[in-house]
Amino acid sequence: MHEQKQRVRDFWNEQPCGTRSNPYTEGSVAYFRWIEAERDAREPFIGRFARWEERAGQRVLEMGIGAGTDFVRFVRAGARATGVDLSERSTRIVRQRLESERLSALVGVADVERLPFGDDTFDAVYSWGVIHHTANTQAAAQESVRVLRPGGEFCVMIYHRHSLVMLQAYLLYGLLKRRPTRSLDEIAREHLESFGTKVYTSKQARGLFPGLAVRVTHVMTPYDLRYSRFGYLPAWVGKILPSFFGYFMIIEGRKP
Repeated sequence: MHEQKQRVRDFWNEQPCGTRSNPYTEGSVAYFRWIEAERDAREPFIGRFARWEERAGQRVLEMGIGAGTDFVRFVRAGARATGVDLSERSTRIVRQRLESERLSALVGVADVERLPFGDDTFDAVYSWGVIHHTANTQAAAQESVRVLRPGGEFCVMIYHRHSLVMLQAYLLYGLLKRRPTRSLDEIAREHLESFGTKVYTSKQARGLFPGLAVRVTHVMTPYDLRYSRFGYLPAWVGKILPSFFGYFMIIEGRKP
C-alpha cells in the first residue's frame, strides 16, 4: 500500500469519521444514536443531496462509509446498498450498526481508486467528504463513474479551497505561525484531518469529471462558523453569508 494511504487508513482506523468525542460504548445503541444526532445537527442539509427515499430498490454504492449514518439510511429506505471504506474499523462499526437494526447490506474494505466492481454495476454512487483524502482523487472520481450504469447518478462532496474554513486554517497555520507564504495546499495536506487532504476550486472540481456536465453546489457549514474547537457562531450568520464561501462543495452528475 502507498505510504500516504497507510497514513490515511491509520488515521481513520484510530478515529472513524463521525465518532469523535462519542461518550458511549462503541457498538451500543446509544453510541449509534449519538452519531446520528450529531450528524443531523452539524450537517442537516445532507438529505437534499443523498435523497435516500428516492433510492428504494436501486443498487447504490457509497464510497467511504465512515460510521455509516448515511449508508444506513440508504438501507432503511430500501436501497440495495453496498458500502466500502479503507478503514477496517469503520467497516466493523457499520456491520455492527446494521446488525443492531436487523438490516442487510454488503460492506467491505476497499480502495476508492480501484473499486472491486465491474463496469456499469450501480444505479447511484454517493461519496460524502471522502475522495479528497485519497492519494489520487482523480482516479477515485473516475471510478465513481466507471461503476455506474449508463444514466446512473453520482453525488460527491469534496472540500472547497476558497472557504471560510480554509481562511481559518490559513490564519492559524500560516499567519499565526509566522509563515504567511504558506500555501493552502500545504496547510490542507498537513492539518485537515488525515495527511494528504486536498481542497479544490469549483473549476478543479469540474475537472475531476472531464467530459461530463456536472452541477457544483456550495454549502455553508457550521465548520465555516467555528471560532474555537467547540464554539460556533449562530446558524443565522451562515444564512446571510454567500454560500460560495462554504466548506462543502457537492458535485452531482449523470453518466451518459
